Amino acid sequence: MNFFENTRKPQGFSGKLMAKMMNSGHAKVSQWGFSNISAKPDAKVLDVGCGGGANIAAWLDKCRNGHVTGLDYSEVSVAESQKLNAAAIKQGKCRVVQGDVSAIPFPDAVFDYVSAFETVYFWPDLKKCFSEVNRVLKSGGTFLICNESDGTNAADEKWTKMIGGMKIYNRDQLAVALKEAGFTEIKTYTNTKKHWICIIATKQTSSLSEVGQREKSGISEE
Repeated sequence: MNFFENTRKPQGFSGKLMAKMMNSGHAKVSQWGFSNISAKPDAKVLDVGCGGGANIAAWLDKCRNGHVTGLDYSEVSVAESQKLNAAAIKQGKCRVVQGDVSAIPFPDAVFDYVSAFETVYFWPDLKKCFSEVNRVLKSGGTFLICNESDGTNAADEKWTKMIGGMKIYNRDQLAVALKEAGFTEIKTYTNTKKHWICIIATKQTSSLSEVGQREKSGISEE
């Protein structure tokens, strides 16, 4: 496995190194992505593909009275995220678990925000994965996608040749998959000079009858 394969799924010592590199290397695009949203201080957040855990830390800073969960299918990423956010985990404000975005291991309608920084490139079936994100979001919840490659820069295609299973999506491809997954309001922000893209999608607000059905089913928000 070449070193850059660790961007998809960090493994072993080189994976630990990559996780740390991603924390620093993606810091600016992550800050830009966060600048496009405001978050409730008591929000419940899920960061999917949490990598080295830097974005978990950023969410914890934004939602100081809330709770942040990190999810990654890499054992190395989970360990690195837990290490970086050890204090918040000890305080009960954070948890990091291993799991797959195509079958998110949480009940319906439990998160106010779900984020995906530099990770949807590697999701095997966008509609299925986006549908899972939609499922775990509360009614009116927000899904934040932030990518360093917006699909318009031919130079970025070198990465898809170097990293197996990687696909770079443009704004229209992402928007179509989000709509198919049930998201309604979709806002796109771009940095054309750097080819960055940030998409903020909202889950449709449930009708009163749907809310009542969910309460009767005993689904917990914890």
